[in-house]
Amino acid sequence: MIQSHVHSRKSPYPFWFFLPAAIIYGVFFLVPTVSSLWYSLTRWDLVTAQFIGLENFRQFFSEPFLVRGLINTLIYAVVTSGLKTVFGLLLAVLLSAQIFARGFLRTVVFFPVLVSAIGIGITFTVMMHPTRGIINEALGLIGIPGPGWLTNPSLALLSVALVDLWKGVGLATLIFIAGLATISPDYYEASRIDGATRWQQFWRITLPLVRPATVTVITLSLIGGLRSFDLIWSMTQGGPGFSSDVVASVIYKQYQAGFYGLSTAGNVILFILVGIIILPLTFWFNRREVEQ
Repeated sequence: MIQSHVHSRKSPYPFWFFLPAAIIYGVFFLVPTVSSLWYSLTRWDLVTAQFIGLENFRQFFSEPFLVRGLINTLIYAVVTSGLKTVFGLLLAVLLSAQIFARGFLRTVVFFPVLVSAIGIGITFTVMMHPTRGIINEALGLIGIPGPGWLTNPSLALLSVALVDLWKGVGLATLIFIAGLATISPDYYEASRIDGATRWQQFWRITLPLVRPATVTVITLSLIGGLRSFDLIWSMTQGGPGFSSDVVASVIYKQYQAGFYGLSTAGNVILFILVGIIILPLTFWFNRREVEQ
């Protein structure tokens, strides 16, 4: 009777183990999130705040350069995510094969991930200089006139996206290599016996079985692309004009100009944008994985 009474009592330990994480989550996520939602509805100056409703959001979507930043964010996220997924998978397949200096090549591919984005941005800004940059000088040696990578409004955003690809493809490659390592060699052996070509093996075996890694790479790349700021700011500062501005750089410029309510509204819009893209996409990927 005593034993059953003792077992019926709930242990306090699960609650106390949960409490520190809940406090940290509340202080560093819930409180700033709720505060941002409130201040996005006000005109504030770091001391006082005047409630103005949705005026900041109306102004955000009525300013052409702010809308341009939102569109650029979507373009940048889709381009960088797609390129990292494609090149990451191709590099992973190559670096998983029995090739010479495979370990060294893996290190070379992953190394840019460890380098500061600001440092990479400054380095490539010098390399992409329209007249004195090493890239255009190399193109000039073979008779190709180098474009203004960062000075041409139609090329600036794409140029930064290519640098982002160079920096981030190593992480995507690492994730894909881990995914490829989980595929049993028996599948490939059986397909070779059936006469399958390498392309058929890739399309019928590798691509479907590496799906969890693909979902991870797409999700992480999209989140990183939507929140990107440091590389863009260090290379173009949103220029020339507003051609390479993204939401994060627009928010920073509004803070610099003292429009704290408007910039906070931009933060909320960015938060909502990430949520409405990533959450349904993750749900769709997970449902497809369960169905298959």
